[in-house]
Amino acid sequence: MSRSLVLNATYEPLGVVPSRRALILVLNSRATMVESSGEILHFASGELELPSVVRLNKFIRIPYRHAVPLSRRAIFARDGGRCVYCGANATSIDHVIPRSRGGGHSWENVVSACHKCNHVKADKPLKELGWRLRSLPREPVGAAWRILGTGRTEPQWLPYLEPFGVAAATA
Repeated sequence: MSRSLVLNATYEPLGVVPSRRALILVLNSRATMVESSGEILHFASGELELPSVVRLNKFIRIPYRHAVPLSRRAIFARDGGRCVYCGANATSIDHVIPRSRGGGHSWENVVSACHKCNHVKADKPLKELGWRLRSLPREPVGAAWRILGTGRTEPQWLPYLEPFGVAAATA
């Protein structure tokens, strides 16, 4: 089933919904289709194109912003899908300070790593190996990062996520 990105009236990303739900928002004049997915929904008296991106017609005030959920997918997105130790394609996650040595499972301690680096590092601290991080891990901020943590990002969504701190390489 396809999914649609929902934008606030100010083009701020709010969330992801099934495309059929987005179509209902458009048909009820609660939203406007901004990008089409190219998929066609056939019914008895015709057909409609399913939206990929919709923008709400009225501004929705979100009173409280939750922290970005820590997930494997979001870690890969934050680190650009690359190992923070050698720059190769990341295939796993690693705790900079191993959990066996008191490190926590938090944004500041979890990074993406290739299988080779993760295996060599094991439960050793970076100083013992003489390794350095290519970039310091920190919690991402912004509405777009909550979208990335929910699943696969569609290419049509990138122009609407990039202004909120998401690089094009995360698609």
